Amino acid sequence: MNKSEELIPDRVKKGSAPIMERLYALDKDQLYAVLATESAGQPYTSMIAYALVPNENGIVFATPRKTQKYKNILKNNHVSLLIDTRTNTEKDYMNAESLTILGDAIPLRKGRKWSALAKILIRKHSNLNKIINSPETKLIFIKIVRCIHVTKFQTVSEWISK
Repeated sequence: MNKSEELIPDRVKKGSAPIMERLYALDKDQLYAVLATESAGQPYTSMIAYALVPNENGIVFATPRKTQKYKNILKNNHVSLLIDTRTNTEKDYMNAESLTILGDAIPLRKGRKWSALAKILIRKHSNLNKIINSPETKLIFIKIVRCIHVTKFQTVSEWISK
């Protein structure tokens, strides 16, 4: 056993991370998240370009209407997102952090809220402007219900919406 293996904890430890602060920091540094939806009892994951919606405890992303993730959301709106800082090196065991977001996905109709959220998403992902404004695209708002933050391999903190 090498020295770094000895430092990796083998038990879960309760953390006290400031989860909403970490969510805002990750939103500034990370462009993408992994979205998990469900279809016929099976999980389905997709990479998405996302943006945090300040003051609404939410996330917004865009997807074409004909995607599997969109079809899955229409059948079951409970979703999960994973945002992380991995670098794909051994340092990740103790240095990477991940944030799992559990929430309810709500497809938005064009209107005032749609326009406001589209601006937030375009501000972060300007190269998606044409896709976001396409009639074939839906904006999805995820209302955050619960967040689980993991760092130092097994230090787990939790935030639950009120």
